[in-house]
Amino acid sequence: MLMLLGLMTAATAQAQAAPQRLAVSTTICSNSPIPAGWVVIGSYSTSSCAGAGYIYTIANATNLTSITVCSISPIPAGWVVTGSYTTSTCAGTGYAYTLMKLTTQSNATVCSFSPIPTGWVITGSYTTSTCAGTGYAYTLANTANLTSTTVCSFSPIPAGWVVTGSYGTGTCAGSNIAYTIRRA
Repeated sequence: MLMLLGLMTAATAQAQAAPQRLAVSTTICSNSPIPAGWVVIGSYSTSSCAGAGYIYTIANATNLTSITVCSISPIPAGWVVTGSYTTSTCAGTGYAYTLMKLTTQSNATVCSFSPIPTGWVITGSYTTSTCAGTGYAYTLANTANLTSTTVCSFSPIPAGWVVTGSYGTGTCAGSNIAYTIRRA
């Protein structure tokens, strides 16, 4: 009997130690950590989360190429914000973002508050109604297959690249200055 109890205890401990797989989407209190690769797709006010005030609906974005998230959501690495708008789905912020995962693209258009992934540069900016909150969008280019390009003066300069010149331009709203850059 003791041996049987010992086996049951060992089996139970192993079952408890196994990592839990999260579903495609779930809800959490807003003061809980959001797992890497997951995004907030909705939020609502609640009294059931002591000290938090909101429940978040989160989704696993790992196998997706686009998704709409609340503006308070973390933005996974390699993803960009392509649009924003007001919504009642995101209590506490009132804004949602449309995200796109950069995979094989060589160019992308993003909102000015979007993260700029490593190796990408800003080649233009303009006013737009697609990006509620700022009203500006950026045109991005992937430098992976380039040896030289022209970027706006507020663009990140990739590691291993150098600025070789600058000039005035109307294609970079906000600064009106562009740089020519090349691989070092």
